[in-house]
Amino acid sequence: MASAIGCCSLKVTHQGGMRKWRSPRAAVVPNFHLPMRSYEVKNRTNVDDIKSLRLITAIKTPYLPDGRFDLEAYDTLVNMQIEDGVEGVIVGGTTGEGQLMSWDEHIMLIGHTVNCFGGCIKVIGNTGSNSTREAIHATEQGFAVGMHAALHINPYYGKTSVEGLVSHFDSVLSMGPTIIYNVPSRTGQDIPPRVVHTLAQSPNLAGIKECVGNDRVEQYTSNGLVVWSGNDDQCHDSRWDFGATGVISVTSNLVPGLMRELMFGGKNPSLNSKLTHLIEWLFQEPNPIGLNTALAQLGVVRPVFRLPYVPLPLAKRVEFVNIVKELGRENFIGDKDVQLLDDNDFILIGRY
Repeated sequence: MASAIGCCSLKVTHQGGMRKWRSPRAAVVPNFHLPMRSYEVKNRTNVDDIKSLRLITAIKTPYLPDGRFDLEAYDTLVNMQIEDGVEGVIVGGTTGEGQLMSWDEHIMLIGHTVNCFGGCIKVIGNTGSNSTREAIHATEQGFAVGMHAALHINPYYGKTSVEGLVSHFDSVLSMGPTIIYNVPSRTGQDIPPRVVHTLAQSPNLAGIKECVGNDRVEQYTSNGLVVWSGNDDQCHDSRWDFGATGVISVTSNLVPGLMRELMFGGKNPSLNSKLTHLIEWLFQEPNPIGLNTALAQLGVVRPVFRLPYVPLPLAKRVEFVNIVKELGRENFIGDKDVQLLDDNDFILIGRY
């Protein structure tokens, strides 16, 4: 005679005694996990479609005065990227301040971008994390809402071993087209080439966003791997001298047409030199401080900053006005005159 009470399984013996409780069998299967994944492929992006992209913008996330997303301004920014020939956007990357978003905000913005612009531009969601569990969950959600590819960074701060790096990336590569992002200046750990070559056995590895330099770029491209430069100041030479497919760019938020010319128009050291002052200005403080300041001065986003980011000081804002005059206002996004802005024009938000 057997009886079940709740989830407990009890068995009464012939002598009237009762054996020790046994848990249901399924509950003790080790590491039992069914991936939240779809294998429907009709409208999925082929990894080769990602590998061919030459100009990808790490898009800025603008804010309302209370710190919520300003989707109207965001849509305008993305539309201007599309109009000037940008082929893809990174949503919620470092430039887009994914590190200041909740995962709900993050996935919502990826879904919004796919819903509004996915037919015109490739949407690459930054669903990486230093927690493998979070990276798996966010990537499942990102592909579920339609992103075309994922961007994944190596675990930062709580760094892991080489074997741990391989296991971390292997946990997400099976889900869809993936770009690995190597930026040791932020993570504190270089992704060594032997890790990348191991991961390249996966058909879903689209390529690497590489910030170490052009020697590393050439090391990969000479072995048939796709690389995007992660350094705007090196991307021209990466593209034309070291075999990079293109760039994942911050500067293209401001001058997408010029960055497209730099990636598509053949070797152009003159244009590259012309952009040097702007690029140096953008990165004098950690990204995205310069970009956020510049977009506010151009009048295309509200001058709202989520802390800990704060605007560049007045002297640097004066310098940006002069840079816009040097390059020509017509080469920058938006149609308003560039503004200096007073310090008290900026809104800094710590709670949102």
